[in-house]
Amino acid sequence: MEKIQAGLQDASGFLPQWLIGVGVLVVAVLGALAAHRFLVALAKRAVGPRRSVAIAILDKTYGPTTLAACLAAVAIVTPLAPLNGDLSNALAHSFAVASIALIGWILIRSVDLAAARYLQRYRADIAENFLARKHVTQVRVFKRVTDTLIIIIAVSAALMTFNSVRQYGVSLFASAGAAGIIVGLAARPLLSNLIAGVQIAVTQPIRIEDAVIIENEWGWVEDIASTYVVIRLWDWRRMVVPLSYFIERPFQNWTRDAASLIGSVNLHVDYSADVPRIRQRLEKTVHESKLWDGSVVNLQVIDANSRTMELRALVSARNAPEAWDLRCEIREKLIAFLRAEMPQALPRDRADLALPSADHSLRPIGARS
Repeated sequence: MEKIQAGLQDASGFLPQWLIGVGVLVVAVLGALAAHRFLVALAKRAVGPRRSVAIAILDKTYGPTTLAACLAAVAIVTPLAPLNGDLSNALAHSFAVASIALIGWILIRSVDLAAARYLQRYRADIAENFLARKHVTQVRVFKRVTDTLIIIIAVSAALMTFNSVRQYGVSLFASAGAAGIIVGLAARPLLSNLIAGVQIAVTQPIRIEDAVIIENEWGWVEDIASTYVVIRLWDWRRMVVPLSYFIERPFQNWTRDAASLIGSVNLHVDYSADVPRIRQRLEKTVHESKLWDGSVVNLQVIDANSRTMELRALVSARNAPEAWDLRCEIREKLIAFLRAEMPQALPRDRADLALPSADHSLRPIGARS
C-alpha cells in the first residue's frame, strides 16, 4: 500500500494530480469489471448447465453484482487516489447515489426472484389452470406495486442527497398548502390505480388469461401492470385499460369461475319445419364434433312471428374460443341440413291471391265457380 502511494506521488511530478486520481479510479473499475465477469463465468461452469435455477439467479443478479463490484473497487482505491477536495466531495456524493441505486436494484431483483420461485409450483399449461392464473395474477400485481414503491423511494432518497432538492422538499412538506393540494390532485390517478391493483390482487375480479368483454370488445387479459391492464383482443389488437376501470365499472368475465361456456345458435325456420327432426340432427352433429365438451345440447322454439319460428340451439364447449368455433360449425351444418334434406323448412313468404267473380265478389284462385 505504501509503495503504491509513493509511486502515485512520484507520478504527480509530471501529471496533474486530478488526472492521476481519475486514472486510478478508471483502472480500478475496469479491473473490477474484468474480475466480476471472470468470477461469474467460473460460477456458471461450476454449477453446470443442468442447474437452471442457479444459472437464472446468476443472470438475474448480474447487473446488481456488477455495480456492487465497481463500488467496492472505488471504495478500496479512493484513499490511494490523490484527489483534491472538490473532486473528492463529488466522488463521495456519486458513491452515495450509486449505493442507493444499488440497494433499490437489489430489492427489485430480490422481489423478482421470489415471485418466480413462488410461481414455479403452479402449472399454467393445463386446461383447468384457475389456481395457477389466480396466483400469477396476485404475484404479478403485488410485484409491480412493490417495484413501483421501491423505485419511488430510491429516487426520492437519491434526490434528497442534493442540498437544493432537500431544501425544496422540506419547504414543500412544511407549507402543506396549495402546493400539497396540487401534488395530491396530480397524483390521484396514479394512487387510485395502485390501490385498484391491490384490490384486484386480493378480490380478483379478473385474472391473467381471463376471457372478458369490455367496451363491446372481446379478448383475454394478457397483462396486469401496476396502473393498467392489457387486453388481447380476438383480432390481435391490444386494448389498454386503467386498473380503476375494473373496480368502478361493470364488465363481463366469461371465465370467472369456470372456463367452459354455453354458446347459442339462432335459426329462423318456416312453420312447416319438423322441429324434433332438427333436434335429432343437432344432437348427432355435436356428438361428431371434437369441440363439444359433452355437457349441454338442446334445441328450443324461443319465438314466433307472422313469418317464421325462431329456434335456439344451446351447446357447450371447454373454453371461449372453442365455444365460438363450435357455434359456427353447428350453424353451418344445420343450414346445410335444412337446405339439403328439409327445404320446406327454409323461411318463405306466403300470399293469398283472389280474383273478382261474376257477382263482383272475390274468390281465391283455383276455387270453383
